[in-house]
Amino acid sequence: MLLQMVLAELATQKFILFHVTFLAAYRMDGTSNKATAFPLLSTRRKRLVTKDGHSTLRMTNTQSKGLLCLRDIWGVLLDIRWRWMMLIFSAAFLTHWLFFAVLWYLLAEINGDLELDHDAPPDNHTICVKYINSFTAAFSFSLETQLTIGYGTMFPSADCPTAIALLAVHMLVGLMLEAFITGVFVAKISRPKNRAYSIRFTDTAVVAHKESKPCLMFQVANTRTSPLTGVKVTAILYEEQDNDQLHHTSVDFQLDNIISGECPFFTFPLTYYHVITQSSPLVPLLQPEELSYFELVIFLSATQEGSGETCQRRTSYLPTEIVSNHRFTSTLVQNTKGEYELRMENFDKTIPELPAAAGNKIQNMAELEVCANGQRIDSFQICEAVLAE
Repeated sequence: MLLQMVLAELATQKFILFHVTFLAAYRMDGTSNKATAFPLLSTRRKRLVTKDGHSTLRMTNTQSKGLLCLRDIWGVLLDIRWRWMMLIFSAAFLTHWLFFAVLWYLLAEINGDLELDHDAPPDNHTICVKYINSFTAAFSFSLETQLTIGYGTMFPSADCPTAIALLAVHMLVGLMLEAFITGVFVAKISRPKNRAYSIRFTDTAVVAHKESKPCLMFQVANTRTSPLTGVKVTAILYEEQDNDQLHHTSVDFQLDNIISGECPFFTFPLTYYHVITQSSPLVPLLQPEELSYFELVIFLSATQEGSGETCQRRTSYLPTEIVSNHRFTSTLVQNTKGEYELRMENFDKTIPELPAAAGNKIQNMAELEVCANGQRIDSFQICEAVLAE
């Protein structure tokens, strides 16, 4: 009896799980979710570009990958994470010290310095390095040679040419290692990629109307006070076709009244838009029943005003991250002193767009008089305040 109850409970749970999975395969409007028909870019797989701009594409069966990394060791060190960089830094110096400690120990053994009394050596014997009589002393001398400006009780003898030659090689290798590691640290700290992290995209994009034309819009903000110049935005739409091939198309975005395609000054949030015409690759956004799974990757390139270097920031939008018939709330306001302020808490907020029919009946919202609590209030501000709540 107990076994039958357990089996009945399991069967019920499986039925519920199957039913939920079946319903999730369809949209709320009853149309089939076509993302399940595209395995390459399905929701069960990672996106091509993460929201913070990192590529998830991995290469397999790459020949001579290790040789290519050795040829571009500088680029590899610049791209790895800091924890691995610190590990390589420590391992490189430790290996250097141990390697030359072995050489100094072998020199002392070959010269016969290990078994001697260094305070009273024989008259016919020249000690190459004073007081190296163990491997610990050799390691200490290796550290002292590279990291200090002078010697203490241990020092090489000028009458031992082998010790002088080994000392010169030790110093040259140590200087090259220090120069290389220091250069990597400086380049890693000052690279333009670090400045790009202060550029922020909205988490979602919207489809709103601009001059009665549907447009795909997104916002981007510079979270630092230092401005960027020559800002340029490009976009690529990645979409999988029926033959399981990944198809990419260029998508143009523009700013208001900016003809050159570049924004000369970037210090407050910018709103980029793409007019969805019949020839636009984003026209399926206006026809949800024909919408397939895609990924829109945005690239923003800008020049740092101080250094003149170019930085790039990337992000991507999936169909589930595009909201129709919405617009972004305003982030640029004036305080009581008349100064402009950026309210970044409103950066990702959207509100529903006014119906198109209402826009046709009311040609000029500023001429419409609306009263609340006995005071005349602009109707546009009322709609924004109420819908934002």
